[in-house]
Amino acid sequence: MATVGVEEEYLLVDRVTGQTAPHAKAVLRAAELEPLVAAEEVQSELLQAQVEVATPVCHTLAEAEGHLVRLRSAVAAAAREHGCGLLVSGTPPLPDDAPVAVTDEARYRAIQQQAPQLVGEQLVNGMHVHVAVPSRRVGVEVLNRVRVWLPTLIAMAANSPLWKGDDTGFASWRTIVFGRWAVGGMPPHCADEDDYAERVRQLLDTGVIRDVGQLYWQARLSERYPTVEVRSLDVQLRPHEAMLFAGLVRALVDTAMREAELGVAAPEASAELLRLAVWQAARHGLSGDLIDPDGRRRAAGDVVQALLAHVTPALKEAGDTREVTSLTHRLLSEGTGADRQRRALAAGGLPAVVEMITAAGDLR
Repeated sequence: MATVGVEEEYLLVDRVTGQTAPHAKAVLRAAELEPLVAAEEVQSELLQAQVEVATPVCHTLAEAEGHLVRLRSAVAAAAREHGCGLLVSGTPPLPDDAPVAVTDEARYRAIQQQAPQLVGEQLVNGMHVHVAVPSRRVGVEVLNRVRVWLPTLIAMAANSPLWKGDDTGFASWRTIVFGRWAVGGMPPHCADEDDYAERVRQLLDTGVIRDVGQLYWQARLSERYPTVEVRSLDVQLRPHEAMLFAGLVRALVDTAMREAELGVAAPEASAELLRLAVWQAARHGLSGDLIDPDGRRRAAGDVVQALLAHVTPALKEAGDTREVTSLTHRLLSEGTGADRQRRALAAGGLPAVVEMITAAGDLR
């Protein structure tokens, strides 16, 4: 089976006030001193109140979950040393008028100069799943086939209903915030790897984006690793929930590779229909209807079951059927992270939400 890697982003917040805390540099320095943290496993991000962790290459979901628990624990311990907690939510729930400075790197300063308002509102945390592919040619075949399922993943992973003190009405407000960059949304359907490369070249030649790191598609080919990178997920409350999506994404990629090998045509879906499907998924999560890969409006649970059926052979081959199926049924029963945040809000207001999503980042 293809190997997999997971990246997660967290916001640093003051442990007393719950406000964003721009202490990433100090927290990263402390985390790097942890004996169980290797080089580049903990990294800076665009804003000084945000950190990212990246697992090594993993062969099993259990291996990936173990690394994620290790890294979350190390960063949480480092954050505590500086009076911070980890906010494990796609967006911050509390109002906070104090601007957060960008990380002091040339690339980030240039992005801020280009789009200061967008950067100022980029307090969003995602989860990225990398799955190995044998070549960029195969990677493009995979992107052409998985793009129709990305709205379903967005709905299932929704964990960002609140934004600076208000309920947005969306299950994944992070998806809406992140979709405002110059290059975002769904990856294009490409004829082959040369077509993909030409499209990227044309975008870079405009000078509007500086590098391939600003290709903020929901899925893309990684330029650093031989992987397809799915970027459509909100960060998850618990590591085992993150593993559900690592398993589903790997199964989707493996299924797509098998279909390409067998000559099964990639599904056709217009850009406008996929944009609508993403909006619907971000708006409702699993609490309303979704748009399935055929463009039909169906109950969310039915679309999730269709996704499971689609990837079942790949799950069986990986030995992930029991874990992924069990976690999916648990998700359908308990609701998404967005549902749980709203239940906490109803029970105890914003303080209860902050307590819940910072407790999820503290694995002591």
